[in-house]
Amino acid sequence: MTTDQRSTRVIGYLCALGAGATWGTTGPLSTGLYSLMPATSIGFWRVLIGTVALVIWGVLFRRDLFRADRRAWLLVGLGGGAMVALFEIAYQFAIGGVGVAGAAALLYTAPVIVAVLARVILKEALTPTRVALAILVMIGVALTVTGGSNAGAEAARMGVTVGVAGGLLSALSYALTSLMGRYAAPRYGAVKVLFLEAVGGVLLIWIGLAIWGRPPAVPPSAAAWRSLFGLAAGSVIAANILFFGAMKRIEAAPASVAATIEPVVGAVLALLLFGQRLTGLGWIGLLMVVSGVAAGYLLEGLKKPLDPEVEEAARPA
Repeated sequence: MTTDQRSTRVIGYLCALGAGATWGTTGPLSTGLYSLMPATSIGFWRVLIGTVALVIWGVLFRRDLFRADRRAWLLVGLGGGAMVALFEIAYQFAIGGVGVAGAAALLYTAPVIVAVLARVILKEALTPTRVALAILVMIGVALTVTGGSNAGAEAARMGVTVGVAGGLLSALSYALTSLMGRYAAPRYGAVKVLFLEAVGGVLLIWIGLAIWGRPPAVPPSAAAWRSLFGLAAGSVIAANILFFGAMKRIEAAPASVAATIEPVVGAVLALLLFGQRLTGLGWIGLLMVVSGVAAGYLLEGLKKPLDPEVEEAARPA
């Protein structure tokens, strides 16, 4: 391996770590917004701001971003948008109900769900190793959720049951988006898939909240706007740019492994900023989740190279 190749790989790993760390700010920044605006509105503004940024980028640098056939709009815009809408609302309830670490742990059951659904839908093998890693992850999730602390009015109002339900729904939407990405990303490109999902997600979140009688609230203060722009700039724009940069330099499996730093970063920030503590068993559980998911990615990468286009589009906006 030449010096240039080694430098390229180091940059790739740093980009993947940066993406995971940036995704890890989603929970803490959302928690800081709960005292300023409804949890149901945060996901809407997060995706809307990110979508506007993608539109500006497309106008300036990539006009073909806006060209898509009817099948793309139906599958990715409508179907993927529905998964984005579900993810954004459900994940806010997860953070509010079980705290940042618990929500992240529940979200990371998504690879387990993907393995099960891939067995049912795509007839992929569910090997003993996959089953063992799935059990490891699920035990880790249980320890993290029961070993965590989520003080505050939002937690008291929502409760653990709502938080767990929100976390599992966010994981389900993440998993379904991953399966859709296996079909759509190689055909339309990861960035276009991200854009179509975001557009559909914004519209469906607005429609869903309006039907629910809770239309998105306008951010009430400069502080709320700053937090929302930070949330969108980090967890939507910067995280995807960094992850795309990683995928151009290293294989999909190690990039995905490096990005699993996300729940650890979220838990540490929640501890420092909001006093959301984990017990010793809670930290062990979180490490079990990260280890199980990372091992799964590594084994997949050893078995066969993961498709970078699929992996890039695997996470909801």
